[in-house]
Amino acid sequence: MSDQASRPPAASVWRRSSGFLKRAIFMELSIYASIARLVARRPAIPPGATGFSFHKPVLTILIVFIVVSAVEIPIIDLIVHHWPVVRIPFLILGIWGLTWMFGLLCAFLVRPHTVGPEGIRVRAGLETDVALGWRDVASVARDLRVEEQKLPRITEIDGHPTLMMHVNNETNIEIELEGATTVRLPGSGATGGEQVVTRVRLWTDEPKGFMDEVRRHL
Repeated sequence: MSDQASRPPAASVWRRSSGFLKRAIFMELSIYASIARLVARRPAIPPGATGFSFHKPVLTILIVFIVVSAVEIPIIDLIVHHWPVVRIPFLILGIWGLTWMFGLLCAFLVRPHTVGPEGIRVRAGLETDVALGWRDVASVARDLRVEEQKLPRITEIDGHPTLMMHVNNETNIEIELEGATTVRLPGSGATGGEQVVTRVRLWTDEPKGFMDEVRRHL
């Protein structure tokens, strides 16, 4: 009995570790794919759809991080250049970090929200890509909200389980769904995997253009 009882926790740890590794590999590949899309000028926008950016509130922060990462490389190299055993790992780590930050910026630029014949695709960062078909959408409205603190990704608002895709704690579009709709989110636990929501709130840099495009289809 004790052997059998010990297997489920071990299997659970293995599943979590395996899931974390797969997610890390996916994010790493997404970094390089985003850089390639930017270089090739091929944003991830479905045929016939229009993209709407959401990076402006965080653009300055991302650029600052990239500049700091770039400046750190020669400074640290100057400090440790007498010790090759230390210098080489620091160089690799610094270049990897700089590439990662640049790739994250590229992801914001080439993976916008989209509105098109098939519906709305809501995106964030490297992983989140939620597709909402028009049959699932009851209404879309402009509604600027600034939260005092960052809310969980799945938040109960006025009795409605809501997917919060805020940028700097702000959202300016609310999508009311026809009913309880299952969406798949990255990660696991209370705010990952399959989640049932009835509303989606997001931020776009172009709310007027977003609404104009929605009216063409809804």
